[in-house]
Amino acid sequence: PDDGYIVDSLGWAYYRISNYDDAVKNLERAIDLKPEDPTINDHLGDAYWRTGRTLEARFQWAHARDLKPEPEELPKIDAKLQNGLPDDTSSAASADKKKEDGKGG
Repeated sequence: PDDGYIVDSLGWAYYRISNYDDAVKNLERAIDLKPEDPTINDHLGDAYWRTGRTLEARFQWAHARDLKPEPEELPKIDAKLQNGLPDDTSSAASADKKKEDGKGG
């Protein structure tokens, strides 16, 4: 699709199931389509963080902040700029970790 919001939604769906590489790929495309959208830039920052691209993540979050997001989003973005994201404790990621550790799955 050539709609940045649809591509963002697809990328965010990948992010939510901890498929961060596909999330990055789709969110980068969404940025190409809608570069001035603060939410898409914020989402890409989150995906970059999860793939270890922390410098790029902070750049995207700072850019999202500069693009004037909704006021209720500012504290969340500021917290990410200050501290990054907490460790991923989603159930999918936890299940994968258990498999890697040989503890079930």
